[in-house]
Amino acid sequence: MLKIFNSLKREKETFNPIEPGKVRMYVCGMTVYDYCHLGHARVMVVFDMVYRWLKASGYDVTYVRNITDIDDKIIKRANENGETILQLTDRFIAYMHEDADALGVLRPDHEPRATEFVPQMLDIIQRLEANGLAYRATDGDVNYAVRKFPGYGKLSGKSLDDLRAGERVEVDSAKQDPLDFVLWKHAKPGEPAWPSRWGDGRPGWHIECSAMSSSILGQHFDIHGGGQDLQFPHHENEIAQSEGANCCAYVNYWMHNGFVRVDNEKMSKSLGNFFTIREVLRQYDAEVVRFFILRAHYRSPLNYSDAHLDDARRSLDTLYFTLRDVPPAVVDIDWQQPFAARFAAALNEDFDSHGAIAVLYELAGEANRQKSGELSGLLKALAGLIGLLERDPLAYLRGAVGTETGPGEAEIDQWVAERVAAKQARNFAEADRIRDQLKVLGIVLDDTAQGTTWRRA
Repeated sequence: MLKIFNSLKREKETFNPIEPGKVRMYVCGMTVYDYCHLGHARVMVVFDMVYRWLKASGYDVTYVRNITDIDDKIIKRANENGETILQLTDRFIAYMHEDADALGVLRPDHEPRATEFVPQMLDIIQRLEANGLAYRATDGDVNYAVRKFPGYGKLSGKSLDDLRAGERVEVDSAKQDPLDFVLWKHAKPGEPAWPSRWGDGRPGWHIECSAMSSSILGQHFDIHGGGQDLQFPHHENEIAQSEGANCCAYVNYWMHNGFVRVDNEKMSKSLGNFFTIREVLRQYDAEVVRFFILRAHYRSPLNYSDAHLDDARRSLDTLYFTLRDVPPAVVDIDWQQPFAARFAAALNEDFDSHGAIAVLYELAGEANRQKSGELSGLLKALAGLIGLLERDPLAYLRGAVGTETGPGEAEIDQWVAERVAAKQARNFAEADRIRDQLKVLGIVLDDTAQGTTWRRA
């Protein structure tokens, strides 16, 4: 039985979908005005793993990950670049897809853009106003009246009084309460705007996800995910909007992945301590980055450093060595098999990819000891369920990042053949010279039962 740590209940709960056999899942995606960083990579990879495991568990999954393609940062960046908002967002959506594809992230079933759902947002705001939860302020904005929604704070565990004590009172604010948040922003000169009953304007950030999720998945669905930083206020406000407008429960299970940290601080654009996915992929193989992310439990902090990525590379190499040295048989997974059962048990315990990968290491060790193609095949099949070990092992081991200017495969193969010939002629000095020469070039030779193979260091 799958258990999920539900942020709403602050405990693990057995997963029971609303509709038997089907899962509807929504994850907050990217605001597309710049390159994605490793914090975004973690969201994409974590929920890709969740998506894959739900499908492997036999569920019919509908996965939605939205795109925010209108907000203050997007408008500002487009103006700075002297281009249209559509030109900016189209370009960075394409870059986002390139990064996600490199990391082995499957495309979601739906990837809605906020600007495509403005009518649905206006419908929700109108219902909130009719239910006494929204009001038009004197500055023309339409705001949500937080204190009129009894359940506000249930996701974050924050009380209104605590929130109010921590807020700075806004001088000359048009809000009825400083905690109120904007649903519809009145039009400003030079900014994009849509017509509405409250005048021209554009949506606030929080209303976007309420509209996109309910339009595609229905007013009540199974799983909502995103980064820990979105739990408050974004997801708290989503609940207030959605339940306030629809008068029913919004989401059953809330999932939040932990931060990526650099020097014990959250990685973010605002702090200026972020590394884009593209920067990291210039130094590390994309599967190494995916492995680095999945090796940690999704709710735990993930500490970024070159040392941690180097360690992840060595660890992933070890698994690929098994596939190289013990050619895998094609197997159908028998979930009664002890390794497979333990792998499933780990992922069914709140998607514990850390525990699942530990099982893969034990399985690799046993496959090596027994020289068993069946066990090696099981290793490849299980890892493939979470997007790992899907490549040819030699292609992975010979494809190190940053070696594009080094010797080509044909040249290396020729040196290896010359070394083999030297060994057969018992000219060990020449064989050692070739090995040392290749080592200087970043090429490591491995003498195995199948013969001599090479890989890039």
